[in-house]
Amino acid sequence: MILSDADILRRLEEGDLVVEPLDDPDIQIQPASVDLRLGQEFLEFQRTNISCIHPNSEEEVSEYVDETYVEDGNEFILHPGDFVLGTTYETVGIPDDLIAHVQGRSSLGRLAVVIHATAGVVDPGYRGQITLELSNLGTAPVALTPGMRISQLILTELKTPADRPYGAERGSKYQDQSGPQASKIQGDREFGGDQ
Repeated sequence: MILSDADILRRLEEGDLVVEPLDDPDIQIQPASVDLRLGQEFLEFQRTNISCIHPNSEEEVSEYVDETYVEDGNEFILHPGDFVLGTTYETVGIPDDLIAHVQGRSSLGRLAVVIHATAGVVDPGYRGQITLELSNLGTAPVALTPGMRISQLILTELKTPADRPYGAERGSKYQDQSGPQASKIQGDREFGGDQ
């Protein structure tokens, strides 16, 4: 069952669902979702001369990723064909009996801005800001302003709470993240990690 605005408000008031700061509930809480705003931090992928990215090598990724912080009142220009990691302004906490899906707002989709490539699921038990995988599929640059509503969080109730929610017991790599996080795939079991 997808949570309605009434369900979302009730869960926020009970405190088991967290979306902070929720500065304008009248605007941010939609009929069946919560609008999340764009944070000020970005990871930009620069053109590079390496032959390819090896998922098991953290060093190669750090060589071509630059951190950008956008000051209040300024904009981040997302150029055609660019891919950057951004973050939500809000921190979320998803209880063990819910799963969340991050979707782009249709108004931005109509400008050819995509907010996630594949990572649209927020697992039960997750806490932290959400990394956004931002792309411009259009032909014109698009100005993104920190604080603008950029995505929707759709919450679905599970039939039963997760037995092994996202978090420390699972060794989850992105728990309590702040700001955009580059890939930590090198920590996956198939690359010699423990996850």
